[in-house]
Amino acid sequence: MIARREFIAALGAGAFAASFGALAQAKPPAGKMWHIGFFYGGSRESAMSTGRYAAFLRGMRELGYVEGKNLLVEARFVTEFGPEPLSELAQELLRTNPDVIVSSGGAYTQALKVATSTVPIVFVVSVDPIGEGLAASLAHPGRNLTGLAGFLEQVFPKHVEMLKLAVPRLSRIGVLANSRNATHPGLLKDIEAVGRKNEIQVVRTTVDSLPEIERAVAAIAKEHCQAFLILGDTFFVQYFPRIATLASRYRLASIYSGREYPEAGGLMSYGPNFSENYHRAPTYVDKILRGAKPGDLPVEQPIKFELVVNRKAANAIGIPLSQELLFRADKVIE
Repeated sequence: MIARREFIAALGAGAFAASFGALAQAKPPAGKMWHIGFFYGGSRESAMSTGRYAAFLRGMRELGYVEGKNLLVEARFVTEFGPEPLSELAQELLRTNPDVIVSSGGAYTQALKVATSTVPIVFVVSVDPIGEGLAASLAHPGRNLTGLAGFLEQVFPKHVEMLKLAVPRLSRIGVLANSRNATHPGLLKDIEAVGRKNEIQVVRTTVDSLPEIERAVAAIAKEHCQAFLILGDTFFVQYFPRIATLASRYRLASIYSGREYPEAGGLMSYGPNFSENYHRAPTYVDKILRGAKPGDLPVEQPIKFELVVNRKAANAIGIPLSQELLFRADKVIE
């Protein structure tokens, strides 16, 4: 039997997909150069190399918005993390007078929420839109925000399960959390609860810079952990190649919620396809440009979670991939 949440998510996504098809056949509102803000929680290079920015532009083009013709994108990339840089960049973006802002989520959407209560904001992913104060409800978010949810609190317990399949005698795992992400303390508690249930000790580490990530992974290895998981945040995406290298150096299994991690050389990922979220976000943008209020547009929920495994990374770490793990994988990177 399909769980109630899954049924509602599927129903909502189905209706949204149908409206997407109808919009794709319609022409965008004419007579204006539309200004769209793009607020990304990471470097420009990571937004490009992961294909997320390209996915966003592709979604806009499919709806009839073409850069230089009727679309101007003002992009801001958060390469320095912290309250001051976030606030300053949010204010800088707002001074360009965007019609709508697309935000990568998390602390970046929170910075925009503080900065404006009038400019429409479309978040690409939110761990918990209601808990983060971005939506009054999923059906009617209210205010000037809407977008796509990740419901990653359901994903991270599965990460522990996947790590157990990779390391059958798993007894200690580390967790990389962003010290400035407000959702991470709650997720850490959930992971620790899953750890206790499975007799696995969890070692917390909180970071907000590359040097801190390097020290944290070294500390996780020193604590005799056999694996670590990375909590969801675009801050980590820009450092995936380095994190994958560190995991290989210390021979640690590792997992993230998006496929960009194994594609960058990490061991595996389990979660939604975030690039697809960037591709779908323009549907919200188009609806808003046509006159819809963000607060009246339901938050879209994920209906599919994918497991991606990198066999080369497993060989480098010295982990033989079990048949069960390979069987459950949606994609195996050779």
